[in-house]
Amino acid sequence: MTLEEKVAQLGSRWVGNATQNDHGGHEEDLNVAPMQEAFTAAGSAPLDEASRHGLGHLTRVYGSSPVTAEEGAAELVRQHKIVLAGSRLGIPALVHEECLTGFTTYGATVYPAAIAWGATFDPDLVQRMAAAIGRDMAALGVHQGLSPVLDVARDYRWGRVEETMGEDPYLVSVLGAAYVRGLQSAGVIATLKHFAGYSAARGARNHGPVPMGRRELMDALLPPFETAVAVAGAGSVMNSYSDVDGVPAGADPWLLTEVLRDEWGFTGTVVSDYWAVPFLATTHRVAADMAEAGALALTAGIDVELPDTVGYGAGLVERVRRGELDEALVDRAARRLLRQKAEIGLLDADWTPESSVTAAGVDLDSPANRALAQEMAERSIVLLDPGTALPLGPELRRIAVVGPCADDPRTFMGCYAFPNHELPRHPGFGLGLDVPTAVDGLRAELPDVKIVHEPGCRVMGEDRTGFAAAVDAARDADLCVAMVGDLAGLFGRGSSGEGCDAADLRLPGVQPALLDELLATGTPVVVVVVSGRPYALGEVDGRAAALVQAFMPGEEGGTAIAGVLSGRVQPSGKLPVQIPRHPGGQPGTYLQPPLGAERTGASNLDPVPLYAFGHGASYTTFALDGLHISDAQVPTDGEFTVTVRVTNTGARAGAEVVQLYLHDVLATVTRPVRQLTGFARVSLAPGADCQVRFRVHADRTAFTGRDLRRVVEPGEIEVLVGTSASDLPCRGMIRLTGPARHVGHDRHLLTGVQTDAGA
Repeated sequence: MTLEEKVAQLGSRWVGNATQNDHGGHEEDLNVAPMQEAFTAAGSAPLDEASRHGLGHLTRVYGSSPVTAEEGAAELVRQHKIVLAGSRLGIPALVHEECLTGFTTYGATVYPAAIAWGATFDPDLVQRMAAAIGRDMAALGVHQGLSPVLDVARDYRWGRVEETMGEDPYLVSVLGAAYVRGLQSAGVIATLKHFAGYSAARGARNHGPVPMGRRELMDALLPPFETAVAVAGAGSVMNSYSDVDGVPAGADPWLLTEVLRDEWGFTGTVVSDYWAVPFLATTHRVAADMAEAGALALTAGIDVELPDTVGYGAGLVERVRRGELDEALVDRAARRLLRQKAEIGLLDADWTPESSVTAAGVDLDSPANRALAQEMAERSIVLLDPGTALPLGPELRRIAVVGPCADDPRTFMGCYAFPNHELPRHPGFGLGLDVPTAVDGLRAELPDVKIVHEPGCRVMGEDRTGFAAAVDAARDADLCVAMVGDLAGLFGRGSSGEGCDAADLRLPGVQPALLDELLATGTPVVVVVVSGRPYALGEVDGRAAALVQAFMPGEEGGTAIAGVLSGRVQPSGKLPVQIPRHPGGQPGTYLQPPLGAERTGASNLDPVPLYAFGHGASYTTFALDGLHISDAQVPTDGEFTVTVRVTNTGARAGAEVVQLYLHDVLATVTRPVRQLTGFARVSLAPGADCQVRFRVHADRTAFTGRDLRRVVEPGEIEVLVGTSASDLPCRGMIRLTGPARHVGHDRHLLTGVQTDAGA
């Protein structure tokens, strides 16, 4: 291969990425990627010109406009043929698409957002969902999916909390690995993102600098990525936009090469987040121009530039020719991508563009998909407090359903769901899907009850003209269901989503005022929060007749919410993030050392949340007892088991999530007062019980020490088992003995779990 041909494999082309503008003429108002308008021209060469020496990736052929599966397949074949015909070697391009809430294309199933996956605590379900997503993508010739997001939520105000699976690195690790296994089982390469630090930006400002040292980064944010590489064999990684302690991830060889490849043994490809390479020059200002940005990124370890070639084009060729860049770096990246193309069959002699699209007529929202979306939605809904009103009783004759999330199906969807992500650029196409609203769901669930709907207000804005009708409807009803929360969007067009960060944790717009007026009517009010982040509910707690949290539950969300309210669906979701009490001075995540987690008298601010991580109520009750720890002490390279009995003590079948936490009592650095170390979702009939056994290796207590080496230290470890981070009735101790032991990538990353049925 010539130098030009090798460099061409490191680039990409986004055909059809014309910026849209509203009637005011502002291009950026309808962008689907950050600062899109600044780079569209730089990478806008016609495809035949952009691929004259070959091409690495084709970007979002299906996801850039509302095309049918057949239309998208035809366009994909057309683009493939241009790439093949225009270059000497005829190497096909790899095709990637987004898949954060399902295949991001017109008419495809919209599953719940990732924060809802976290609420299920159900890796098997996440894996089944990802496999279904992968099968649909593979049928249409897509080779790589840009998911899962393995960022661990650190500040709830960040707009992309909805794309995370929660605030605990172990929960994100287990569910993230499950998603990778599912997607890759269908032959679609999973892309871990955003590596690493993105979720911890100062002030929760998107793309903001991350004021975090390496020790915290290694303990809090890297474990999900490491697990997905080691346990699930992830094929690709995408860099973070952020800088950590002043070093942009896209120009950090420690992160992208020393850690990812040298320590973890990752052999796949590293792709840039969209325009992260030119951002090194334009926003980070660590490069003088696009060519230098490309050289920095390539040297650090980014193999392929997405979504268009800006920094990896002629500038890299010229630098190599001038002796300013080692050609071996080009060879390194090209070899990685070509190996990946060979592994997925793109270099096979019988591969053709037409053969890559095996099922152009595939039903992207099949009944099987919808059933899976409904199962995910039902298991993700968290009953915070059934109060006095849930499940809804047979005595009800008239229910007022109010609030901006009651009758707008877009509020059930994340910002990367096609109806919220792309369709605002294409008015007139509707949703492309049948999405029952919560009002529809309740009318179907309660056919003998009069359901009256008034929106009251929009999600965002200051318009209160609908308050009077909503309050009147509530006053005249036996019960009011107030559905408040978010509408996901991009770059300020929503209250949640990429570039939609929050100043505080009050519900958006005038929704708090609407709730106040509804609660003042004297009618019992069930508050349902449909959102991508947790909002402070301290002012509602104790006044509402019940509280429910639904994290963007997808296209079947309305039906699932109605089923939970009626009692047909037994709620079993658990909080993957805390629910704060106050909108300002909010607690950080639950992973805090004593000075961050407890009231000490040193500050007047109370860090205790309203509802703790892992919390979730049910229409039955469960009891945990019989804690047994296999050993009083084990060596620092040993293993012990923790066993508890869980019993359904209520009158209904249900599911409980048994949660194991550990606490290192005395360590050489401050440690969290509790940290999730294992969990098991258990379904039990009334009166039934079972034993849950956790197999815990001492490696699971490891942390990064002052010398930045991960260590297992001798000493006492408190063992806590319960149903949330604040409800831990089973407690014991174990002592680790012997010398401190340094551990690496070959350590035990997961906790084994076994359940044994009892009486």
